[in-house]
Amino acid sequence: MAGLLTALLCASEKSANIARACKREEELFQLLIEEKKGPEKNKKFVQDFKTLADVIIQEVIKHDLEKKFPELASHIAGEESNHFENGLGETIIVKVCKTEQATAELISKVLDGNLKAAGLLAKCIHEDIHIDGPASEELNIDIPMDTIGIWVDPIDSTNQYIKGQLEEKYKSGIHASGLKSATVLIGVFDRNSGQPIMGVINVPFNDVDPILRWKGKYYWGISYNGTNIHSIPKQPPAHHNLLSIVMSSSEKEDITKALAHLCGDKLYYASGAGYKILCTILGLADAYVVTADTTFKWDTCAPHAILKSVGGGIVNLAKTLAKVKSRSPGANPELQYKMPDEGTKETEKWANTGGLVAYRSQRHLETIINALLVE
Repeated sequence: MAGLLTALLCASEKSANIARACKREEELFQLLIEEKKGPEKNKKFVQDFKTLADVIIQEVIKHDLEKKFPELASHIAGEESNHFENGLGETIIVKVCKTEQATAELISKVLDGNLKAAGLLAKCIHEDIHIDGPASEELNIDIPMDTIGIWVDPIDSTNQYIKGQLEEKYKSGIHASGLKSATVLIGVFDRNSGQPIMGVINVPFNDVDPILRWKGKYYWGISYNGTNIHSIPKQPPAHHNLLSIVMSSSEKEDITKALAHLCGDKLYYASGAGYKILCTILGLADAYVVTADTTFKWDTCAPHAILKSVGGGIVNLAKTLAKVKSRSPGANPELQYKMPDEGTKETEKWANTGGLVAYRSQRHLETIINALLVE
């Protein structure tokens, strides 16, 4: 498993390099924006954008993983279509070609012949990335490669990636908006059980160095057959009695009021499902709650695996509320990743229907569920 994890880390870091390169060149970045239309449009936003960076990153991750693990070729899925429209109305199928020059020529068609910009992207795409992942002896876990699938979200919180800046207001370490909430998410799940088993979250714009260059950071976790390993720093014990919850600013008013009673001034707002779950993973918040069907399998698979590795999880909110109301026995229904949720529309086939609660502590989950039952 050390080889697969290292491959995921390298793919995520190459992806972060591409995201930073696109954002660094303002003229290039303006060219890379294309509005999502039809079934690709996320109902949560008035305007939801797809960037060429999104498409390239997804194809790079698929290409690099398939190259090392050919048996995964038909089991890697993601958010983005790799069909991109240029200014001439031509539809280009974006992919990684065999050579840097061929890739540059293909991308230049999307960029209306801008060979300089295409060359910059192609260089990032074909760059060799070396990361020393965990040693094999640390990951003495046998996960059959023929039973796994992978969900990819190339740039979660695309809106903030496009519009955000690095320095935005933040509270208790949680950034309400901005580049910090943009993440690359790669999650591995068991195709038999549907359970998440390995995840990598890369934050391309985690910090800046003294000469204003962006620096990233990545996190990983594995949870499989009772074994849990992760890179998450140990959290100091909390010195307060109130729960801290992170959520979207567009959450329903009655839900916000119900949770405010538990949190007081520790109810936080942030962008990006991946980032909000990361805040939970890192202990910046005790939980993330969302009631709408606005998250998808690619948003939650990677962070779900990491949460499981630190003793937490992500449950389907509607199903958990129904289970507790009916006093049904058994474990709370965790999200699964092998098939669409029951009752989803074709245009939102992979949505997490019924909302979710991401949590680190079972006790905190129970407190949240009980508060929402009152509503």
